Amino acid sequence: MAGHAYIGSFTSAGGPGLTAASVDPGTGALTVLSSTDAVANPSFLTLSADGELLYAVSEVPEQGGAAVFSLSDPGEPRQFGKVVPVGGGAPTHLALHQGHLLTANYATGTVSVLPVAVDGGLGGPVSVMEHEGDGPDPQRQSGPHAHMVLPDPSGRWALTVDLGTDSVRVCELDEATGELEIERELGLRSGIGPRHLTFHPRGDRAYVISELDSAVTVCHWDAGIGRLRPVAEVSVLPEDFPGPNYPSELVLSADGRFAWAANRGHNSIAVLSVDESGDRLELLETVGCGGDWPRHLTLDPSGSRLYAANERSGNVVWFDIDAETGRPVQGGSVAVPAASCVVFR
Repeated sequence: MAGHAYIGSFTSAGGPGLTAASVDPGTGALTVLSSTDAVANPSFLTLSADGELLYAVSEVPEQGGAAVFSLSDPGEPRQFGKVVPVGGGAPTHLALHQGHLLTANYATGTVSVLPVAVDGGLGGPVSVMEHEGDGPDPQRQSGPHAHMVLPDPSGRWALTVDLGTDSVRVCELDEATGELEIERELGLRSGIGPRHLTFHPRGDRAYVISELDSAVTVCHWDAGIGRLRPVAEVSVLPEDFPGPNYPSELVLSADGRFAWAANRGHNSIAVLSVDESGDRLELLETVGCGGDWPRHLTLDPSGSRLYAANERSGNVVWFDIDAETGRPVQGGSVAVPAASCVVFR
């Protein structure tokens, strides 16, 4: 039976908004079923645990928002309630955590906490946590720029990644009040511009991909005390590429043997091997992303296919993963203008 994928895009750049597509289980091919532009710039998406609701940011610079879509008809999402202002500018990422929806707001360098009702609807923000600091790049790091917020595998902590301050903050949420408090802050190498973070399947390693220096920082993660400790760094670019390049996303295989990084500028997918400990990553090769400006990468539920949302060329490309080498082999693509994110139900 075919599954479904949901694709976010920038309506301000000609994108259709939220697109629903069927997924061919044999080939991985996407077929567009419907689109809605009811929400401006639904650039990042996440699903409820039961897969019945889809949450989207509205990445609007001045006053960003969050929205909910019902998937009772999986081929035609319907907006559920109004867009809720998050109290911050340009939310770029969101995550569900302990009965709340958290958004990372890039323009204002804040993280907002919105309560989730029993029916899945959203309330207005009960708290907005401010990041502080800056970095050495005057164009990109004149102040904080929260780019991602993600629960850790234990479910206790929420980690916020800030491109502007070269840091990752480990936060704890008070479920009763919705207050998000910083427990620890990890400062990374100055000017690196961390963007996103992902965890090893074992849950004891975290990998931070940096937009301004095309690198992945490997960290030990101690969920008992909420502490990250950097142990290694690896480039996601060939040595002979002069740049510029701005990595966007990093994903790991379910067995932890491979990682893939999206390179905007080089327009490639970096293939990295991961050793058994999870501490050592090695760049094996790069393959073309099948378009221009890969903003997002994700694996399908089977873990055997990789999907790249190429923003500037306006397409989503799927790749079959060679189980022995980790190499993505392009299978096909579908046109989605200004594509920015793909999630699977």
